[in-house]
Amino acid sequence: MKKRNIGSSVDSWLREDGIYEEVAATAIKRVLARQVAAAMKEKHFSKAEMARRMRTSRAALDRLLDPSYDAVTLSTLRKAAIALGRELRLELV
Repeated sequence: MKKRNIGSSVDSWLREDGIYEEVAATAIKRVLARQVAAAMKEKHFSKAEMARRMRTSRAALDRLLDPSYDAVTLSTLRKAAIALGRELRLELV
C-alpha cells in the first residue's frame, strides 16, 4: 500500500478553497501567542509586569496573547521579544 502525505493534501485542499494563506496566518499567530505566554510563565512575569516591560498597555498585551486576534504589529512582537530576552525571527520562504 502506498503511503500518502496527508499534510500536502490538506495544503492542496486549502489552496483550492483559496483559504491557505488565512489559515496559515492564523496558525502562526496562535503559535506566537503560545510562545509568548510560555516564556512569560517561565520568567514568572504577570501580565502587568510584561506590559510594563514592553512599555505598552495591558490591552495591547491581551491582544498579543489572544490566539484569534491576528492584527498584531511587528513592533509589538519586537517589544515582546525584547521584554522576554528572546530574539524575533521572520523570513519569507
